[in-house]
Amino acid sequence: MPIDPFAQFSDAVVAPAGAPFAVTPSDATPLPVVPKALYVGTAGNVVLRGVAGSSDVTFRNVAAGQVSDVRASFVRATGTTAADIVALA
Repeated sequence: MPIDPFAQFSDAVVAPAGAPFAVTPSDATPLPVVPKALYVGTAGNVVLRGVAGSSDVTFRNVAAGQVSDVRASFVRATGTTAADIVALA
């Protein structure tokens, strides 16, 4: 196990992601963990619902390699054309 010199510090929304995971867009299943941000590997649209939102929003024309600082509870399959999305949790 590698040494983590930052283990004694508490996590914060502005801290680097410690547990990123691949996102499989779904219209019905929420993300297993609310992330700090989303990384998009392949350009396109991302339809999501913010953790405190009451409706979905579409981020249009998200560039490949872009990080969107949004805490999402869902990334929807319908309307999402971007791919290789990674949740930064």
